[in-house]
Amino acid sequence: MAEKLALPLILPNPPPSKPFFQEPLHSTASAPLPPPNLTPLFQEFLPNHRQNSATTSPNNPSTIPRPRRRIGKHRDPNNGRPWHNQRLSSLGERTLHSLIHPQFDVDKLDQELSALFNSRNQENDFSDEYAETAFSDFLSIIKALGYHKKCDLALSVFDWIKNQRDSEKLINGSVVAVIISMLGKDGQVSTAASLLHNLRQDGFGIDVYAYTSLITVYASHGRYREAVEIFKKMEEEGCKPTLITYNVVLNVYGKMGMPWHQIMAVFDGMKSSGVVPDAYTYNTIISCCRRGSLYEEAKVIFEEMKLAGYVPDKVTYNALLDVYGKSRRHREAMEVLREMEVNDFSPSIVTYNSLISACARDGLLKEAMELKAQMIEKGIKPDVFTYTTLLSGFEKAGKDESARKVFEEMQAAGCNPNICTFNALIKMYGNRRKFTEMMKVIDDMKASGCKPDIVTWNTLLAVFGQNEMDTELSGVFKEMKRSGFVVERDTFNTLISSYSRCGSFDQAMDIYKHMLDSGVTPDLSTYNAVLAALARGGRWEKSDKVFAEMINRRCKPNQMTYSSLLHAYANGKQIEKIHDLAKMIYFGTIEPHAVLLKTLVLVYSKSDLLNEAERAFLELKGKGSCLDILTLNAMVSIYGRRQKEDKVNEILDLMEQCGFTRSLTTYNSLMYMHSRSGNLEKAEDVLKDMLSERIKPDIISYNTLIYGYCKNDRMKDASRVFNEMNERGVAPDVITYNTFVAAYAAKAMFVEAIDLVQYMMKHGCKPNDSTYNSIVDRYCKLNRSDEAMSFVRNIRKLNPQISKDQESRLSARLMMT
Repeated sequence: MAEKLALPLILPNPPPSKPFFQEPLHSTASAPLPPPNLTPLFQEFLPNHRQNSATTSPNNPSTIPRPRRRIGKHRDPNNGRPWHNQRLSSLGERTLHSLIHPQFDVDKLDQELSALFNSRNQENDFSDEYAETAFSDFLSIIKALGYHKKCDLALSVFDWIKNQRDSEKLINGSVVAVIISMLGKDGQVSTAASLLHNLRQDGFGIDVYAYTSLITVYASHGRYREAVEIFKKMEEEGCKPTLITYNVVLNVYGKMGMPWHQIMAVFDGMKSSGVVPDAYTYNTIISCCRRGSLYEEAKVIFEEMKLAGYVPDKVTYNALLDVYGKSRRHREAMEVLREMEVNDFSPSIVTYNSLISACARDGLLKEAMELKAQMIEKGIKPDVFTYTTLLSGFEKAGKDESARKVFEEMQAAGCNPNICTFNALIKMYGNRRKFTEMMKVIDDMKASGCKPDIVTWNTLLAVFGQNEMDTELSGVFKEMKRSGFVVERDTFNTLISSYSRCGSFDQAMDIYKHMLDSGVTPDLSTYNAVLAALARGGRWEKSDKVFAEMINRRCKPNQMTYSSLLHAYANGKQIEKIHDLAKMIYFGTIEPHAVLLKTLVLVYSKSDLLNEAERAFLELKGKGSCLDILTLNAMVSIYGRRQKEDKVNEILDLMEQCGFTRSLTTYNSLMYMHSRSGNLEKAEDVLKDMLSERIKPDIISYNTLIYGYCKNDRMKDASRVFNEMNERGVAPDVITYNTFVAAYAAKAMFVEAIDLVQYMMKHGCKPNDSTYNSIVDRYCKLNRSDEAMSFVRNIRKLNPQISKDQESRLSARLMMT
């Protein structure tokens, strides 16, 4: 599958400055259930499938659409009218007319500019009057060429002036800022950076306007780290930033997800240098709080803004709403809405989308749908963001049917899906292992002309990680790098999470190390991904150390942080630590958020602590509509293990009432309950129901059924299920074979058991200690010690690849039996 994925997944985007890894990451585990052929995913987005390869090359950043919504109003000095500048001299106007003529020959540039700039300076007297007129003409021509999208010609004019005598009198920060901005808009970011560097090398003075312009160019193209480097270099050279500089840098810090104390350091430095923040500054800082869910900090900045004499506007309220939405604080978000209305600010589509997001993130999907109805009543038509937010909310909750209905309603309303919608659908079908449907979404995305973005790649990485398909994960990552996508923090975070889900904990930690080595600062999402990775490995002591590091770096933990700690303690069997955190949650020391209550249900269920799981479940139900499929599955699992079928049926009824779609985990838990109670026909009926719902059984499904049949001495049925799983493409694992070996040994069918060991090795499955132990133990139990000793002495004939440690452990077990 990795080879198939490696063919044509290339998407157009600028190549990174250096490769993330010299070689692709590999993992030894194989995917248990490969999806259908995923090649080609995005074939028509390859450069050689475009009509004009010169303008769509991956090396041309201008081809990458980067829609960015800026806080505040865009100011156009010409108010949308064509470019006009009355400062041009009559000779300058004639020169400009020649330059913009479609038939202008660039070889005549020197002739045209010489006529303009040298005609009034025959005696080489660079007078102040001449300098003023020449500068005005020079700047106006540069601006006009930018307006007419003749960036390369404008750069040629700039270079011509730079090479003239007394050029330092014509080139100042304003001119440099204009040409850098022009290059940035044309996608020539590297050219803009080289221009500034060369001017400094040639002794031209670089002022704050030129630096700010380059910072803005880097920021607008998502090259945030380079923007910060220029800001730091500017300060080192003693160039004092302006209000605009600080506003741009603060916005960059927010996009980078920089730690709050670093954002505050810039803000405090701004005030201490005498630069007074404006409303845009405050709005920007409030927006910076979104990524880290810093709702308390956002509220402080909001109050400071009002104390500074600035009246919050719609942008301010929407930014604050968004922070509360990302922080899962829907009640506070509703209070902001009320304050908006009191201050005569009518809620907009942005306002409602933030409110719907707040509810959807918290699992309050009924409330989210009510908000959608409310906005329609007020004459506000839902847009693609509204529908996509609802679709994602239902997908996350496991309500696939509701998610599909939202998508159908969206289509019926004539609202075209965007890349976020397609990414949400890819995630939904991919996480359900419905790869055929996932491929159809990708086809629909291509048919609509919607270009895949970095989130598409990250979504595919997350899907394969979620399904523990490490071969496909590495294949996609390899193609992502080959396609030229720069690995930033979100991709690092996704890789850490995905590799850990595949059981590759060392690989996940290597990703984290590479991230730090690359100079990317960890944020809240990074720490949560690392903690989740450690949790899956049960490395609770390391989790405590990472948590301490996070606190030392002043990165504020959220409910996901504590959730990962709970999982780490559960997998590390640290029950007392779970109880300690649970007390802090119940008593309010840690906010009893729905996410944490769900986690308590999961970890107590996994630890088989029924009373504790029931308490957490009741607390969660008391919060209203906060249930999700994972929590309900946990209760089905623990009740099923205790053979409480009536309780299981109550949960299943609740699932149906709430509109949840039964998942693979639900069916596996039901099969486990019935097989352990001996009701194997009912267990197999569950398997048939699963298949009828187009949910493909996994290795756990078949192992559960095989174990039940073997335990009840129904070997023919067990063999039948074994054949069926092979026919459906599910490869038996060591647990499957060990179940049969133990069953044969229990019936004293040692020849069949040993033959099966040979069979499993022939089919690429390596025996483990349990494989041999079941044979040795049964020999000894039947008082056939001589045969047991013979089996152990000849074990290397049976398996020449057996390790010396395994052989020693088996001999020691024989002596103890």
